[in-house]
Amino acid sequence: MTVGGLRGLLRSREGELLLDLVYVFALTRISERLVVDLTTQRQVVLPELGQTALLLLALWLTWVRAAMVTSAFDPRKWAIRIELVLVMFGVMIMAVTLPFAFGDRGVVFAVTYVAVQLGKPLVLLLGRCDPEQHNSSRALCWAAVSAVPWLAGALLFPQSSARGVLWTLALALDYTGVVLGWPVPGLGRTRVEDWKLAGEHIAERYQQFIVIALGETILLTGLAFAEQFTPDRVAPSIVSFATTILMWRIYFHRAGAVLTAAIEAIPSPARLGRSTFHSHLLIVIGILATGVGHALVIHHPVGHEDSLWLAVILGGPALFLAGRSRLEYEVFARVSPSRVIGLLALAASALVLVHLPPLIATSTAATVLAGVAAWDALRERKNPGEKPSPPGSTRQRR
Repeated sequence: MTVGGLRGLLRSREGELLLDLVYVFALTRISERLVVDLTTQRQVVLPELGQTALLLLALWLTWVRAAMVTSAFDPRKWAIRIELVLVMFGVMIMAVTLPFAFGDRGVVFAVTYVAVQLGKPLVLLLGRCDPEQHNSSRALCWAAVSAVPWLAGALLFPQSSARGVLWTLALALDYTGVVLGWPVPGLGRTRVEDWKLAGEHIAERYQQFIVIALGETILLTGLAFAEQFTPDRVAPSIVSFATTILMWRIYFHRAGAVLTAAIEAIPSPARLGRSTFHSHLLIVIGILATGVGHALVIHHPVGHEDSLWLAVILGGPALFLAGRSRLEYEVFARVSPSRVIGLLALAASALVLVHLPPLIATSTAATVLAGVAAWDALRERKNPGEKPSPPGSTRQRR
């Protein structure tokens, strides 16, 4: 199938929209778990945060792999539809088990994740979607290998830190397989050039996931505000909503908006699509952390000084700007000074805000993001016709 043929099928991708709704639920569960992590006892907070990060990385990889498949194959094929249903149901079950994935629901989480990872390439093989069959066979082999530590950690270590070690190893194998192209003796590996992705579609999928993450922060803010509709929660709720709008504006300014054109402008769309996989992971983590920080402040707008909370409140926007800077470099082969200044301002403000109410910290972070957005607007007026120029593109080499 050609990229041009796929363009005509973009309207028949309702299944992906349904999958995105499942991920709204999954991200909400991640955020809720993070709120609990940050309000638990200090001696266990770091392990809890590490566990939550691992679960988020597992969900992110599942979504990325699904986006790759739907960008490479006809969504009207029965195998692709079955795969989407498999991922939807699997992610829903994983989200249900998230709060207790390292407890008594660990077996369900691990079995479901392994079933999704094994099921996707298996369905592609049975549906003969991949003409050469090698790509799916390689992915299936790597999924089978990583399944061992996933299941061993769940079944053999119900109440032990060894589960986290084994699951970290398993997730490292899964990510390594994607990065290296699932090399298998006798079958070789999948080169980036072999990923026949529709640039327009994969770019839209990234953009849609960012909207999901931003929508989740609004949902978290609304739930926290609705829990106790009191005057002292009005200001932090307004700051939280404004911050979400600013992140939306900053992401979709230029680089986010023209990502589709940038991916299609290079000979190998999959190369930039895979590279932005890392950038968008940073952006998503930053958005989620920002939302969690604001939820904490809505619950405790004044009189609660906590250095870890401050790290989340300022670290979330910092991660967002770092990921957005990386995306900008991938699209335009440069980074706007506003991103760097914003990161430096957030770092410098931490020294001043450590002993101040958390509402001042969220307001400061929002002010920094407002400055970045204002810089972008000014630059847009001066350079209205800027074109994408991904690193390594023909136009840049000239």
